[in-house]
Amino acid sequence: MDKVAIFDTTLRDGEQAAGAGLSAQEKLQIAQQLERLGVDVIEAGFPVSSPGDFEAVQLISKKVENSAVCALAHANPEAVDGAWEAIRKAKRPRIHVFLSASDIHLFYQLKRTREEILQVSRDMVARAKKYTEDVEFSPMDASRTEPAYIYQILEAVIKAGATTVNIPDTVGYAVPQEYGDLITGILTNVPNIGNTVVSVHCHNDLGLAVANSLEAIRRGARQVECTINGIGERAGNASLEEIVMALKTRSDAYGLTTNIDTTQIHKTSRLVSELTGFIVQPNKAIIGTNAFRHQSGIHQDGVIKKAITYEIMDPKTIGIPASSLVLGKLSGRHAFQERLAELGYVIEGEAFKHAFQAFKELADKKREVTDRDIESLIEEELRTATEIYHLDHIEVTCGDHSIPTATVRLIGPNGQAVADAALGTGPVDAVYEAINRIVRVPNKLTEFTVKSVTEGIDAIGEVLIRIESDGVTYTGRGASTDIIVASAKAYMNALNRLLAAKKTRKD
Repeated sequence: MDKVAIFDTTLRDGEQAAGAGLSAQEKLQIAQQLERLGVDVIEAGFPVSSPGDFEAVQLISKKVENSAVCALAHANPEAVDGAWEAIRKAKRPRIHVFLSASDIHLFYQLKRTREEILQVSRDMVARAKKYTEDVEFSPMDASRTEPAYIYQILEAVIKAGATTVNIPDTVGYAVPQEYGDLITGILTNVPNIGNTVVSVHCHNDLGLAVANSLEAIRRGARQVECTINGIGERAGNASLEEIVMALKTRSDAYGLTTNIDTTQIHKTSRLVSELTGFIVQPNKAIIGTNAFRHQSGIHQDGVIKKAITYEIMDPKTIGIPASSLVLGKLSGRHAFQERLAELGYVIEGEAFKHAFQAFKELADKKREVTDRDIESLIEEELRTATEIYHLDHIEVTCGDHSIPTATVRLIGPNGQAVADAALGTGPVDAVYEAINRIVRVPNKLTEFTVKSVTEGIDAIGEVLIRIESDGVTYTGRGASTDIIVASAKAYMNALNRLLAAKKTRKD
């Protein structure tokens, strides 16, 4: 079967989403996961846009082994040269040159003629070609450009050395039939099109990015540009996971394949969501939390008898162990152990006893206990397995007309319970003050972050904190349906790390 190359632009177009922002190390972390996912091309960034982006692209270029590393460049000498400087150490470098083509952009934004655009496009592709054999060109806003002019530009840039020509639906204006017709027209009317790969890049302003991409692929495009979770400018880009799984699930309709290891999809999605801070909507296709959950009695009955009755994909193919079977307070040890095994946890003896007890306590507070709840619960249990001080009891009083007060009881290294109380500027501050009165280890709180692990009013809240002592930073995490308790657990986790480090240094 023909293969479709997957060009991932999560680190470039995805990061352009309002509110997104990734450090160079976070970008590298995502790039390495994209490589494990099997993407053919990683568009690592836009080097000329900022020193930080240049640094990130350069770092990724040095570390990525298998995927091509691409840098975006305006159609001007400085940008093209800068792109090459950023990716020159890559094993498979690509420069991606872009320039607007539509009359709307030419008249209102660039104030240039079609002839000028044609000449600049040709010149900048030729300039990029001097650096690397792998050059891509995009006539921006192609879907609102006269097709005959698109044909003219593509013929010129291919002659200048472009090995990939990308047809962007930059503002998400196209509908599948007309976008498909544009691809067919290009393949028919550009005489040297056989010397290059036709690529597509669709935005989701009308919710048609994936549909347009799939129609273009059906018409002959063999590279598709997309992002994890569909993030990107405005309403986002075509979603990588949706395109890949559509091609895989409906191979009968498309007869095409990709190099993607689909079992890495779920893990990649979660990583991107965590680092960008963009929560994936529950009903999102493929990777939403509800994508493989069944609540209807009829659906549950069908899935138990034969999964294919209501599931067109096996959740294991995207890295989810199984369809979500909702556990609750009536679930027994065996059911809990089975679920732990499905999620990849092997816990026995006292550790399992503690985990099961924590599960039952959680089930009493929540109507449904999801896989993500269980993962959070187990991570919490593993964090407390090597504690020096254990949080045994916490009680807080606060309000808009009262002084926040906290009473805390800890189990110390000798197994004895120690309790104390303190006032604070707020309930969390009061808890931390009470803990400090017992543990007595000087430290400074430098970061405090709260997020919801699952949805709903009974969701588990997860707290991440960082404390500093003697110039060293220690991270702590805690999770609970009570955010004050979660905050206390996170602080105890960080303090126990600090105490363990001090003990190690003494030994």
